[in-house]
Amino acid sequence: MIIQKSSREIMLMRAAGIITARALHATGKAVEPGVTTLELDTICRKVIEEAGATPTFLGYNGFPGSACISVNDQVIHGIPSKDVKLKEGDIVSIDVGACIGGFNGDSAYTFACGDISKEARALLDATEQSLYEGIAMAKTGNRIGDIGSTIQKYVEMRGYSVVREFTGHGVGADLHEDPSVPNYGTPGRGVRLAPGMTLAIEPMVNAGGKAIKILPDGWTVMTQDGSLSAHFEHSIAITADGPVILTALE
Repeated sequence: MIIQKSSREIMLMRAAGIITARALHATGKAVEPGVTTLELDTICRKVIEEAGATPTFLGYNGFPGSACISVNDQVIHGIPSKDVKLKEGDIVSIDVGACIGGFNGDSAYTFACGDISKEARALLDATEQSLYEGIAMAKTGNRIGDIGSTIQKYVEMRGYSVVREFTGHGVGADLHEDPSVPNYGTPGRGVRLAPGMTLAIEPMVNAGGKAIKILPDGWTVMTQDGSLSAHFEHSIAITADGPVILTALE
């Protein structure tokens, strides 16, 4: 069931989104060679909790971290670890959720660790822009397929591939709500968008093939071919005047 939010509820979601954005920004600023992913997770949790919010991911279905931190060929859901130390040239996808006032924010960004290759930079730039191309299609009267098909076309025209097994989603009082928001699809198909709907749009883009594998830890998703992967995400609200990004910094 799709839950359309009132203006007041969207304001509460914006409050959660701002905390999410602050935590993501602070964690990303700490990305540098020699830092462990557990140290990054500690920063994320501190920012969220000092704002009076709760890290949404911590304990979610048993997940042990406050952020999902995925390095290089890890697509999503990387578990923070004291044994994973960042190196010059890594790309680091950080996915953060914060809950306050009964509502969640959900956002992700892929950061460069020091100087990265031209190929890695191009992947990051294309994935980030594909997110904004998708958000631009999140207008009242459009359909879910308009978002996904736009992301897919933008990514594939640049020689990259879109992960199929994991998608964006509705977001609100629950981290994952209806509807599913794939990063691929057919224009004019799927759920029609209406004011009050709140979505997490999150392209997961591989430099190589679209196939993925899940590690024995049950969480970490990796590219099947070992190619780099990038992940960008915003939570948004559909309004009569167009999409509003709820997880933007102030």
